[in-house]
Amino acid sequence: MAGSIEARLAAAGLPPLPRTAWLEIDLAALVDNLAAVRTLTGAGVCVEPVVKADAYGHGALAVSRALEAAGADGFCVAAFDEAIELRRGGVRRPILVFYPPGPELVAEAARRRITLSVGDPRLLEHLLGGLARRGRGAARLRVELEVETGLGRSGFAPDGIVAAARGVVVAGARLAGVWTHLQAPDDEPRTSAQFERFEAAVAALRAAGLGRPRRHVVASGGLVVGGLAAYDAIRPGLAIYGIVPEDVARTADAPGVRALRPALALKARPVRVADLPAGWGISYGPTFETRRPSRIATLPVGYADGWPRALSNRAAALVRGVRAPLVGNVAMDAVMVDVTDVPGPPVGVDDEFVLIGRQGEHEITAVELARDAGTISWVIVSAMARRLPRVYHAPSGAVDLRTLSSPGTTWHASSSGTATSATWRSTPS
Repeated sequence: MAGSIEARLAAAGLPPLPRTAWLEIDLAALVDNLAAVRTLTGAGVCVEPVVKADAYGHGALAVSRALEAAGADGFCVAAFDEAIELRRGGVRRPILVFYPPGPELVAEAARRRITLSVGDPRLLEHLLGGLARRGRGAARLRVELEVETGLGRSGFAPDGIVAAARGVVVAGARLAGVWTHLQAPDDEPRTSAQFERFEAAVAALRAAGLGRPRRHVVASGGLVVGGLAAYDAIRPGLAIYGIVPEDVARTADAPGVRALRPALALKARPVRVADLPAGWGISYGPTFETRRPSRIATLPVGYADGWPRALSNRAAALVRGVRAPLVGNVAMDAVMVDVTDVPGPPVGVDDEFVLIGRQGEHEITAVELARDAGTISWVIVSAMARRLPRVYHAPSGAVDLRTLSSPGTTWHASSSGTATSATWRSTPS
């Protein structure tokens, strides 16, 4: 985007950055990714993006508002207070919490129209006991049951789902859905076995006269693989943020998958650029010494910001459209870049670096960083710390800023906007 970050924020009437490291979130990319996901699911299937872990590091409230305005049917989170954050921020669409809170919070869940998922008999007993003690509002509480089909993490066994469902109904709550999670969507035998177990659970509910609660199984991996039953809803996580899960990337051939584009970029300007002699150690340790007179830029990003220490001496940054190696051990608040060979005048503190994202013809992706760090792309993006400022962009320019001291603003899509041309206005929250 043209212009310095300071100029763009000032033009939008937003506060200045508190530091020279920041995330930029492309709201148009999120909206376009939602549209691409819909092309993969077909008509009649609800799309309920997963916005847990601060929307995979992108900022849960801003992301959810943008996706809600673009027509998302609901949202999924892991923790109850993640749902509360969305409700307090004005998000109105249905919210499903994967892991239930204690029984003391069931009344608040009912009052705020937050659906609770349960996958353990004892926890369900606690939850329904709390509902019985509260009395009022029981009929408003929506409960979904997770089915253990092979993930080995949580859920009721298919032969225990009827008893669990009856408990929900007897307690006066609403049995709102049943769901499961695929272990390896591209493993056809394993996935088929999971679907068979899930279908057995659904059939048992129907045979017991417990109706047909909504069903959902597929997440990002299943979307990319394609050809899997979407049922009533899907739960896209990584795909909404424009990242193809690397464990199924070899199957990513559908046009909708190819249309996904990353929404997050990590950028920084140096806090120092210095010429150092040969034999100079860089950072704690040190694990890197200059072999020649070198120009070293220090960027104010470190492992406290979510930049993996495992990337010490193993990653690069883009500056002036070229790659420059990161050298020395990653510190809590800093990484160092060897800019000696960057063409043109000597790199200085006014130069903008890209650690994740595109600059010129080159791009550094979360998938690339995950590979170099020996982890997965989910970790790279969801680890982005809350203290990193987040600048939100629409096609018209910057529309929002979230920092530790400034939680952000409220903005809405215009009714005439499309996936690629939605306009945004910023108003105080």
